[in-house]
Amino acid sequence: MAAAQPQDDLLKMTHRETWKMQHERLHVKHRGHEAMHAEMVLILIATLLVAQIVLVQWKQRHHRSYNLVTLVQMWVVPLYFTIRLYWWRFLSMWGMFSVVTSYVIFRATRRPLSCRTPRMVYKWFLLIYKLSYAVGVLGYLAIMFTMFGFNVFFRIKAEDSMDVGVIMLFYGLYYGVMGRDFAEICSDYMASTIGYYNRGGMPSRSLTGDICAVCGQRILVEVEEEGFIEDTYQLSCGQIFQEFCIRGWCIVGKKQTCPYCNEKVDLKRMMNNPWEKTHVLYGQLLDWLRYLVAWQPIIIGVVHGINFSLGLE
Repeated sequence: MAAAQPQDDLLKMTHRETWKMQHERLHVKHRGHEAMHAEMVLILIATLLVAQIVLVQWKQRHHRSYNLVTLVQMWVVPLYFTIRLYWWRFLSMWGMFSVVTSYVIFRATRRPLSCRTPRMVYKWFLLIYKLSYAVGVLGYLAIMFTMFGFNVFFRIKAEDSMDVGVIMLFYGLYYGVMGRDFAEICSDYMASTIGYYNRGGMPSRSLTGDICAVCGQRILVEVEEEGFIEDTYQLSCGQIFQEFCIRGWCIVGKKQTCPYCNEKVDLKRMMNNPWEKTHVLYGQLLDWLRYLVAWQPIIIGVVHGINFSLGLE
């Protein structure tokens, strides 16, 4: 009868009281191991520094292989935790994204390249880019909403609103990273297939003034002809493109060079709308998340392996 009493008390405890009790037990368990903890912290810091140096050097010397390995890890690591922790909602969204993106990549890597493929590729990844951006912003606002206590006015629990904000922020950043990386792969394949310039950076064949070098369609068409009616944009090098194509090439595909002559593109001149300039900062945030999701679990695994080999618990 006495043994059942503590069990009943545990069931009546709130989530905060349970967490506080577990925290106190953790302190009691690790009391007297300060030297070991200091050694483990030093191992963690040293491993992070060495890993950062190795990753930076790899990225600078072999950029293509670094991006490919990072993209594979970005795709596989969350899948592992999703299956292990039974996050079926994330798994279903990940599956739909993977199926559609696989088809888009398949179309982008076909030879000869269909004249409609570049536009389809950029439309898909631009949609992913805008959706991830919007979801990420909403998630951030939900977190700020909770931190300032506005959830009380709507009678929403702080835990619930914070969970929603964190989940939306993660979804927005994760799919933003994946979309940008897959868009870059498609851009590389399509650029080589279009074939206006070779690996040496020089045009391999001439481009007439009425052809968009991204999608290969005529910029100006007659009334009875088939084509796309769209605003045009001229780069500083003098090349003219359909505006949707060149913005997809530069902003979504992260290609800051002219598709025809490889001259540097002035993104500041292209982004007349001040809201578009935030996309550049958003892209830098995605680069940071790429490191956090793809490489941080591996680095932590290496640290645990070192600690285990040295007998540190």
